[in-house]
Amino acid sequence: MSVMPRQPIGKPTADEVLDALDPEQRQVASSPSGPMCVLAGAGTGKTRAITHRIAYGVLSGAYQPQRVLAVTFTARAAGEMRTRLRELGVPGVQTRTFHAAALRQLHYFWPQAIGGASPEVLPHKASVVAEAGSRLRLQLDRAAVRDLAAEVEWAKVSMLTPETYAAAAGRAGRDPAGLDATAMARLLQTYEEVKAERGVIDFEDVLLLTVGILGERKDIARAVRSQYRHFVVDEYQDVNALQQRLLDLWVGERDDICVVGDAAQTIYSFTGATPRHLLEFPLRYPQSEVVQLVRNYRSTPQIVALANILVRVGHGQAGVPPTHVLQLRAQGPDGPSPSLTAYSDDPAEATGVAAAIKALVTGGTPASQVAVLFRTNAQSEAYESALADAEVACLVRGGERFFARKEVRGAILLLRGAARADGGSKPLGELVRDVIAGAGWTHRAPTSGGAMRDRWESLQALAVLADNFVAVQPSARLTDLVAELDERARAQHAPTVEGVTLASLHAAKGLEWDCVFLVGCSDGLIPISMAEGPEAIQEERRLLYVGLTRARRELRLSWAGSRNPGGRAGRRPSRFLAETASILGDGARSTVRANGTAAGKALKRQKVAQQSTCRGCGKNLDTAATRKVGRCQECPPTYDEETFEALLAWRQAVAGEAKVPAYVVFTDATLTAIAERRPAGTAELARISGVGARKIERYGEGVLAILAKRDSRVIDEKPFVATKLTGPGSISGLKSGRGT
Repeated sequence: MSVMPRQPIGKPTADEVLDALDPEQRQVASSPSGPMCVLAGAGTGKTRAITHRIAYGVLSGAYQPQRVLAVTFTARAAGEMRTRLRELGVPGVQTRTFHAAALRQLHYFWPQAIGGASPEVLPHKASVVAEAGSRLRLQLDRAAVRDLAAEVEWAKVSMLTPETYAAAAGRAGRDPAGLDATAMARLLQTYEEVKAERGVIDFEDVLLLTVGILGERKDIARAVRSQYRHFVVDEYQDVNALQQRLLDLWVGERDDICVVGDAAQTIYSFTGATPRHLLEFPLRYPQSEVVQLVRNYRSTPQIVALANILVRVGHGQAGVPPTHVLQLRAQGPDGPSPSLTAYSDDPAEATGVAAAIKALVTGGTPASQVAVLFRTNAQSEAYESALADAEVACLVRGGERFFARKEVRGAILLLRGAARADGGSKPLGELVRDVIAGAGWTHRAPTSGGAMRDRWESLQALAVLADNFVAVQPSARLTDLVAELDERARAQHAPTVEGVTLASLHAAKGLEWDCVFLVGCSDGLIPISMAEGPEAIQEERRLLYVGLTRARRELRLSWAGSRNPGGRAGRRPSRFLAETASILGDGARSTVRANGTAAGKALKRQKVAQQSTCRGCGKNLDTAATRKVGRCQECPPTYDEETFEALLAWRQAVAGEAKVPAYVVFTDATLTAIAERRPAGTAELARISGVGARKIERYGEGVLAILAKRDSRVIDEKPFVATKLTGPGSISGLKSGRGT
């Protein structure tokens, strides 16, 4: 049996730090200076490698701890890195998220660079986006506001302005909340105006302003570079253009930088993340050392084999260089084969999964070591309900944060008060339990489930944390524990709480459990139906890969034939699983085989539907706008010009009466699609992208009346023939008055 090398006890020497590592990890840690690119597969101990690199650098004298900046993407990951470095006897290293590091610098240098106090950071964009939309007379519900806030974030991390947004959005095929690029550009401009009036900045401004100051003030850039000499960047595949620009300004002309990442785990492209920076690092730093971590210490060989098939096919289709295709090598003992179970409908799947989890927990598996992972947050509710019915406690990842819970806040308040009277006579773990008894903790866990058990589990997590804390620092007392809790609260580094974790695949990144139930493995969910184009489909594959590699010992996949009981069984297993059927086990193999023919036909039909082609030249349509009208930008329109002009005039009149911008009624692309397809009724009208139920209710009658009127006219002139025109004689030229 192969296991991860054990951690040395107590403060290690530099040599002992290296002794604790495998050969590849040692290669990372033993070269603390100069550029290094670490390609680290899932479960290969990347955090261990980079924390030991930092520790070796400090303990060997190559680093001063206060001159090291380690950045990652979540406060939790930064907190975990801090904890590991402290356990290695290396406190004082700055481990932060990009935003936290930039915000600290912004606060410090703002008086010098700008003058006065730095502005307040807006905690959420929603209210500002909603007000900007209101000023533009856009009717936005909560979902639309959320989507538009995400689009604002994408535009800013891509360093776009309202003037440059439209072109970039067109190239990227962006279609936020049904707004066309011109409308979104107006919203961006108005969003910035509202923010300026309120005197606040958003999280992206923190990075943008820091980049601006470091780029324009050479003296401030020198001060930052003299403070930080060595850089470590975790999850480098998730870096966006703005973060890369900030990193370049931090590093300057030096090359003491170590980046760690895995192209197969790039799942945040919707936020602007791209693996390009990771893949091109050796080109930017020709002297860099490239190390691959492929020894997987997390999962069984059966799970690793499944993940390897998925990522090998995915990398090949995505065109990733072979040198970056990491094939994991399992280091642990065998385990049960991953399974794929088919259910008749979604409720049956939730009930079946809950029953299986109940059996595991009853059999001795801690609930905290079980997770249910799904593609969308909307799937969570069914599993929360099913687990509650089965009397199994669960925790929703992304729900109420641990340190925000009432019982946790109360317990920490009691611990803070008791710390002043701690004379050191009682063991820390015992003292903590005595104190939190005042918040409701008891030596026996409540036998019932529900809120009472949830509260007890939260308090029990604090007690266990105290035991673990004193095991690392035997001399620690209550004041030290309170300081640790405060630091964890700031970093949202919560302790383990007993309960089955429910999480989306995105939220599960960076976590692991003994047993993972990956549910909803059907086409339409994995990959999600809205994923369009090869790049989006490959990201869905990577998302499934991330989900698979969260499991240590047992992996159970499932899917349902229909959404509701008694519904038509129109779903099929995820297309990604067809490649892995040979190792999914007998039951799963027969399930895939039984559905293989029908699934193949269904996928073929779906593929044809998704790969929309231009009706004029047959070229594939790669943007939402061109797919909506059914032709590429190079081909001439095939609609009757008078019909289109009648629709434009009708839209202007309706918009004027409602006192809203014309594009709020229908965008130009939607009107073009209506004119080209000439729907004969509401059913056909509803099939056009951009025409929802609400718009049919408001505008459907008017649109159909115009089309019917045009169709009823007796046209004596020659039939309309589209010709490809450009310049003064084109349709656009006629509209602008340039033609004759």
